[in-house]
Amino acid sequence: MNKIIKLIFFITLAILGVFITSQYSESWDELQFYKYANHALESYSTWPQRGEIIVTGNTYDNYGPAFVIFTSLTARALQIINPSGLISDYRHLVYFFTFLAGVWAFHDIAKRWMNQLAACTATLLFLTQPLFWGHAFFSPKDIPFMSFFLLSLSFGFRMVDSAPHFSLDSLTPAARKSLTVLSALWLVSVFSLFLLTDTFHTLIETLVRAAASGETNIISLIASDIQKVKPEIYIQKYFTLFLWLRSTFFLLSSFGLFLYIRRFLNFILHPLSFILIPALLLGLTTSTRILGPLAGVIVVYYALRKSIQRKDVHSPLTTHQLPNTILLLTIYAILSIIAMYITWPYLWPNPPARLLESLQVMSQYPWKGQVLFNGQFYSSTDLPLSYIPVLLAIQFTEPVWPLFVIGLIKLRKNNMALVSTLLWFVLPLLALIFTHAPLYDNTRQIFFILPPVFFVAGLGVETVLGWLNQQKVKMGFAVFILLPGLIAGVVLHPYQYVYYNHLIGNPTGRFELDYWAASYREAANWLNENAPANAKIAVGDPQHIAELYLRSDLKITDAEPDYVIFSTRYNAHEKFFADDEIVYQVERGGMLFAVVRKIK
Repeated sequence: MNKIIKLIFFITLAILGVFITSQYSESWDELQFYKYANHALESYSTWPQRGEIIVTGNTYDNYGPAFVIFTSLTARALQIINPSGLISDYRHLVYFFTFLAGVWAFHDIAKRWMNQLAACTATLLFLTQPLFWGHAFFSPKDIPFMSFFLLSLSFGFRMVDSAPHFSLDSLTPAARKSLTVLSALWLVSVFSLFLLTDTFHTLIETLVRAAASGETNIISLIASDIQKVKPEIYIQKYFTLFLWLRSTFFLLSSFGLFLYIRRFLNFILHPLSFILIPALLLGLTTSTRILGPLAGVIVVYYALRKSIQRKDVHSPLTTHQLPNTILLLTIYAILSIIAMYITWPYLWPNPPARLLESLQVMSQYPWKGQVLFNGQFYSSTDLPLSYIPVLLAIQFTEPVWPLFVIGLIKLRKNNMALVSTLLWFVLPLLALIFTHAPLYDNTRQIFFILPPVFFVAGLGVETVLGWLNQQKVKMGFAVFILLPGLIAGVVLHPYQYVYYNHLIGNPTGRFELDYWAASYREAANWLNENAPANAKIAVGDPQHIAELYLRSDLKITDAEPDYVIFSTRYNAHEKFFADDEIVYQVERGGMLFAVVRKIK
């Protein structure tokens, strides 16, 4: 019955998402992400044809494109089914469904560390945070990465729990040795061919240019007209041939190794169900953001800890399962790397160097804007130490942190929850604070480290519920701690992401509000209903959002406009056309996000 109730609950949320998605606007940099997605998709044809990948030339390449590629393809398919809808709305629906998948994964993990009622309450507390709910409809990277991180952990834990079925104990010593040798040969040969892609390209270029200059080598022997054409033609030709030969070798060698393993191990079908999916999720998580492997680290810890603690019924030794666990984790890591590589074209020419580049870029992201914090503007690399702690204190609903503190009592008694919280939340948080990592748009870039706050809060819920005797009182308490998020969600709709709790009052002028410019859709809709035909509209940055929603006869221009739309970010609404009449304001809860002015 519980499973049916959960299914109905998630279906209801999905239906709600279908109906309200069109009320959320495109966000500031979505357009650039889908240009990047198109480049990445194009690389799947240019790489095997010419050995080239299409790059943006900016930091977008350092984000893995897995999620935006999936979203782009899904949105296109939905638009074919219903051409009348906006493709941006279809993308947002994919974001929201991904968020729901993350909520499901959150609950799946929470059940491991607390009782059912506390797990459900913690999940609802997580779900109803206005900060997460609002971003869930138009964030192309932050909420999806958090959800994939949760899914990687959920399925990773399930994989480890299924590990007893994964055993080498039935193998003879000879079979085990041959399997080890063949696997090692496959691993070294395949990974060398892929990791040294740039080296092979350099070798081919050196040989071709040497042959073109008159030297005798393998290229001059097979290309009789090498001196009659440009070397670049043969460099591209032979590098493309190398790519095809490498792919053929990878497929044939992998299939051969699979058949060989199948002769000896009766568990070969199990990895397809309990290793492949977790590995694929971890690879996609990494191909969404470079910090995805942190989820793998937590899974590895869980697996090693469980294998050492697990006792075999025939032996008192606690390390009996360790070799099998190491094999399991090795296969898990290899499949994850393959999934990451396949879905991230930017890595293809030189995986090690470009992974390191992406890690460096993401850890010191070169954002040049100004960050509004507590009434002052800061550089993103010179934020005060209080930046993250203060924002975390004021952007979650009021019950979260008191419950977190109460939950710390139980956290000490749950080793896995304690270590996960340390690895997943505490250590990254301290590193972000004390290294002055560049941050902007409040805390959205670190959403993925925040779920442990709600797991610990769930332990706090479990503690409080233990103090209460009557079931009605317990349910009343659960409803009580959810009310702040539910009320704010209704009052701020569809700008829930600007939420601040009552600890600071009105945040206007002190903290960032509509930094995604999500209010431009509402402003454009007002003009659609009130502006005369062929009116000219001036729009402050980001102009493309308003352009997406304005009527076709309303022309965006900077010259002699009839109306203007400006965001309140950086006080743009007061810097331009300030003497003209405000005819419409986009605001919620006393917070002003954008204005529409009619020009005299």
